[in-house]
Amino acid sequence: MIDKLEVFIALARTEHFGRAAEELGITQPTLSAAIKQLEDQLGVLLVKRSSRFQGLTPEGEQVLTWARRIVGDAHTMKEEMRAARHGLSGRLHIAAIPTALAMIAELTTPFREKHPGVNFSVLSRNSVEVQTLIGNFEIDIGVTYLDNEPVGRVVSVPLYSERYQLITATGNPLSDRDKVTWAEVAELPLCLLTPDMQNRRIIDQHLAEAGVTARPTLESNSMIVLFSHIRTGKWSSIMPLNLAETFGFAKPIRAIPIVEPDASHIVGLIAAKREPHTPLVAAFLNEATALADKLEKRV
Repeated sequence: MIDKLEVFIALARTEHFGRAAEELGITQPTLSAAIKQLEDQLGVLLVKRSSRFQGLTPEGEQVLTWARRIVGDAHTMKEEMRAARHGLSGRLHIAAIPTALAMIAELTTPFREKHPGVNFSVLSRNSVEVQTLIGNFEIDIGVTYLDNEPVGRVVSVPLYSERYQLITATGNPLSDRDKVTWAEVAELPLCLLTPDMQNRRIIDQHLAEAGVTARPTLESNSMIVLFSHIRTGKWSSIMPLNLAETFGFAKPIRAIPIVEPDASHIVGLIAAKREPHTPLVAAFLNEATALADKLEKRV
C-alpha cells in the first residue's frame, strides 16, 4: 500500500495525471490503476472523476493527510535503519527565504564535514511557499521568519535577528548620515523585493508605521538583482545588515541603520512537527541549535 500512497501523494501535489506519472517514472495508465486499486482497498473515492484532474473528494483530502503521515513514517524507519548500518547519508532538501540564503552555508558546511555521505538541495522560496513545502513533506527543512506571520504546526529553531539598514552609494542623499528614519528612506529611489516576499511585507509594515508608503522604482524576487542595481550607485535598498555584510560591499557603498522604529525580526529553521524526525532532520536541527548559540555569542 505504501507505493500506492506515494502515487496518490504525487497526484495530489502535481494536480495532473500526466505530470504525476512523469515524476514517478511510470505510465499514466499505471498511475490511474494504482489510484483505482487504492480506492478499492479503502472503499472510498479519492479523486473526482473526469478526463482531467478535478481535485480530491472530501474522503481523498482525509486520506491525503494520513498518506503523508504513513509515507513519512515509512521513510523515517528506512532512514533510521540505514543510518544504524552506515551512518548518516542521503539528500537533505532545504528551502529558504531569499534574505536567509547567504547564511545556509554556515549550516551545510560543518554538517557535511561531520557527515560526508549527505548531499543537499537548497531552493529559494518565499515564506508561504516554504510553509507549504514543509506541510506537504516536499522538503525537510525550511528557513523563514518565525515572529511576523504564523508558521503553523512546526518545530522551530531561532537562528538570528534581522535588523534593517539603508544600503546606498556614497554621495547619494542620506549617505553621510549615521542613522536614518523609515520616513526619510521612503523618499529615495528604492529597489526592493517583490510584495509576495515576507521581507517586503515587513518593510511595508514599518514604512506604514512611519506614516509613509514605499514606491520602489524596481522590484525583484532576486537579491542578486537588487545588489547589482545598488552597485550602479543609482538605486538604494533596505536590507538586513547580516545579508549586506555577506555580499561584501565595496567601500563606496554604505549600510546605515534605520530607526523610528528600530525594528528586528527573528529568522530560524522550521521542520514538520512529527516524532520521531528522520535521523537527517534531527541531526540538522541539532546543528542549527549549535549555530544559534554561536551567533548569539557574536552579538
